[in-house]
Amino acid sequence: MRTTFSAIGAAFGAALGALLLGTPAQAADSLSGKLVLYTSQLEADAKQTVEAFKAKNPGVEVEWIRSGTTELMNKLRAEIAAGSPQADLLLIADAVTMESLKAEKRLLPFAEAPVQGYRPGTHDPDGTWFGTKLITTGIAYNTAAPMKPASWLDLLKPEAKGMSVMPSPLYSGAAAIHMAAVKAEPSLGMAWYEKMQANGATAAKGNGGILKSVASGEKLYGVIVDYLPIREQLKGAPVAFVFPKEGVSAVTEPVGILNSTKNPAAAKAFVSFLLSKDGQELASKQGFLPALPGVKPPEGFPDPAGITILPYEPAKALKDDEDNKKDFADLFGG
Repeated sequence: MRTTFSAIGAAFGAALGALLLGTPAQAADSLSGKLVLYTSQLEADAKQTVEAFKAKNPGVEVEWIRSGTTELMNKLRAEIAAGSPQADLLLIADAVTMESLKAEKRLLPFAEAPVQGYRPGTHDPDGTWFGTKLITTGIAYNTAAPMKPASWLDLLKPEAKGMSVMPSPLYSGAAAIHMAAVKAEPSLGMAWYEKMQANGATAAKGNGGILKSVASGEKLYGVIVDYLPIREQLKGAPVAFVFPKEGVSAVTEPVGILNSTKNPAAAKAFVSFLLSKDGQELASKQGFLPALPGVKPPEGFPDPAGITILPYEPAKALKDDEDNKKDFADLFGG
């Protein structure tokens, strides 16, 4: 069943007061000590996030290390193998990676996290990870293209033959989640990928290359994360972004606390800040759709209440990940 944000919009007002109270675990002015954050945020965004948290929690020292999710996980797993994990917190790209840590019992449950008002699916029901924004995957098109797509099925039309490109789940976490969500959608399923291949679609490693390809006119249509074409369109690039009517997949840049943390109170305060109205307004200011309904989206984005999100189960996506990647590679190559 598809879910829109409008279904929970009415609950936002009632929940906001409770949300702003944050966690009762410890008063902000008494928090102290050190936190180590591993994050895949863009460097400028990570710096802003840490500085905003420290402004509210001046007694906490935050050391942060920024890299891609895969590199961070390799670093963390090496530390775990050595018996000395350094991170207190992870703020990374996708929930599937968090599910792998949950399955290994590496995450600290935070049952009191302020998730009131958030739609189901943006956080773990068991309270081990929490989505902090919505980075959706939809369709970018060159504004000179003869067809303006409104549906995922439009990319199967003759007008799009040989002119579509998509990111590979072998390289992109967002693409892996997109594949899990598309396969779970009855109107699309694996058949959509098979028909895309038959219509001449090609695969690329990452979203940045897809944006360049569509903006240059080399390809007219691209499956891509939302913020790249939306930001470039605002700068005058000949691209536009569509949220297809069936819905879009979304990665949520989740945050989670390692159960080996040396400062659980400060780690919980960090999570609570990201989920607060202030934290969500910061996400919007950084150019991303906030995960909390009622927070104004950035320029160029529609009201999230009108966006349909294709649901998927992170635990199932983790289980199916290798099979999905093999199926994709069989169609589009590695």
